Amino acid sequence: MNITVRKGALPEEKVDVLVVGAFMHKDGFTGEAAKLDEALDGLLAAEAKDHAFKGKAGETLSVRIGDSMKAKRLVIVGLGEPEACSEESVREAAAAGFNRARNSAARRVAFVLLGEGKVSARAVGKAMAEGIRLGSYAFEHYKSEKSKLKVDEVVILTGNARDAKSAEDGVMLGEIYAAATSRARDLVNSPSAHMSPRDLLLAAQEAVKGQKGVRIRSYDKAALAKMGAGGILGVGQGSDHDPVLAHMSYKPAGAKKRVALVGKAITFDSGGLSLKSAGNMETMKLDMAGAAAVIGAFSVIAKLGVKAEVHGIFGACENMPSGKAIRPGDVVKTLNGKTIEIRNTDAEGRVTLADALAYAARLKPDLIVDIATLTGAAVVALGDDITALMTNDERAGAKVKVAAAGAGESVWELPLEKRYRDDVISDIADYKNDGPRSGGAITAGLLLKEFVNDIPWVHLDIAGPAFAEKPRNAYTRKGGTGHGVRTLLELLRNA
Repeated sequence: MNITVRKGALPEEKVDVLVVGAFMHKDGFTGEAAKLDEALDGLLAAEAKDHAFKGKAGETLSVRIGDSMKAKRLVIVGLGEPEACSEESVREAAAAGFNRARNSAARRVAFVLLGEGKVSARAVGKAMAEGIRLGSYAFEHYKSEKSKLKVDEVVILTGNARDAKSAEDGVMLGEIYAAATSRARDLVNSPSAHMSPRDLLLAAQEAVKGQKGVRIRSYDKAALAKMGAGGILGVGQGSDHDPVLAHMSYKPAGAKKRVALVGKAITFDSGGLSLKSAGNMETMKLDMAGAAAVIGAFSVIAKLGVKAEVHGIFGACENMPSGKAIRPGDVVKTLNGKTIEIRNTDAEGRVTLADALAYAARLKPDLIVDIATLTGAAVVALGDDITALMTNDERAGAKVKVAAAGAGESVWELPLEKRYRDDVISDIADYKNDGPRSGGAITAGLLLKEFVNDIPWVHLDIAGPAFAEKPRNAYTRKGGTGHGVRTLLELLRNA
């Protein structure tokens, strides 16, 4: 499917479906929707009244318009309140309008540039491309019959050439963000039988292949043992699949900043000997979503033209029960020499991240960002749609918050309360990998903080947003969401 932008006149567009945005307004349609309604002798207003269409965000109305225009059908998509118009409302409207058009078996679709000037043409173009691409995402690799609903071309129409150029620039950026997000979704949606630690490494190698300035290095079980990565080795020792540590690097000429991205990469989490219940285990292929986000970001890093030096790191392993699995009460020695008592084998992510963060700290970056499906406590605190953010550096946290806002991905900061640090101190080792039931997201963050050597660091707990049990909006379907990819790309693009 191609997405193009050009200056054009609505009545002359010979397409299957024409999509136009409409704000909520007590006096009827405004902007292009009002012009079309006038050209159609009030047909749109009449249809809106008959179907109680109010212009709510993401609401759609499909109208067959006969021979009065070259388009066969018109879809009106709600943009919500005019004063609340944002990139996110445009993103969702574009996805909703596209999905309605596609479901009518359209092959060629035209959009009027959404937003009526409330958001810049470039930002609208980016948001529309993201909404259309992510709204059309489908994971059909294991389906015997693929969907036959395919749109061949989407044209975005603007009223003038200047807006067309700006929107086109935005579309190009949105296409990059959407491709990276879709790659992460594919990785998360893949069954664990086909996404072992080695498979995840191969996926990372494929993602960076052919990109100028991008390299990848990996460490197998023997190399991990030699370097002393006891956390990754300990968690992975119960599985028949050996663990692996991957290090992607991007080094553009003239880079002045160095950023390290660290992703949690448990390719299947059974809970180990602290076994999960069946209901809590069935979606645990998702536990590598943090690494998937890092891989997704790296898949477009050169194309995006990031100016900073960037490193992407993940320690991949399976957390499985067996006669050789790590036991509650065992102690592991991590890469920086610190020891962790394993109190609960189902709190394994922070143990593998300890090694990965210690590895990242050796690179002496200006900023470390880790992203992980780490704690159910974060979901209890913030729900399914919001990422828990923790940081040891106010400025670093602010940068990530700005990036998340620009990406349309919600974050909320939780405090790394010093009084809670005692809850991760072990009686027999330096630390322990669990804490009290209350404040569980924070105590997990406090443990991770011990492995970054006072380097500015931001922890993103995406346990809620990483996987959707049901569709969350028009561009986020059930399954892996790719959450965090766009935030990382916004951060890197402005680093």
